Amino acid sequence: MTNDARDRILQMVASGQVTAQEAAQLLDALTEEQTRTRNRMVRVRVTDLATSRIKINVTIPVGLIQVGIRLGLRLAPQLSAAALDELLRAIVGGSVGRLLDLHDMEEGERLEIFVE
Repeated sequence: MTNDARDRILQMVASGQVTAQEAAQLLDALTEEQTRTRNRMVRVRVTDLATSRIKINVTIPVGLIQVGIRLGLRLAPQLSAAALDELLRAIVGGSVGRLLDLHDMEEGERLEIFVE
């Protein structure tokens, strides 16, 4: 849980907007969400289209996905910034399953991104 979120909840208690019990529930929900996000993993797989051989198969914790995706853009430079932002929002937002299936015919590769 971020300090900002915790501080906002405490300010809400201080101003009388929520009770201490409601604040405790909010804090618990934030902690639970953070734990759930921390336990989720993103798998990036690059397959050679001609041979079906997996060239890259990497699993990254969701918490590190922004760094991993930005580094991985070298694998798929054809992804726009808007598409990348949408992908990151889907991952952080709790989506599961295959989120990207990109065929690069020039390189003869298939890039897949899954959230597990």
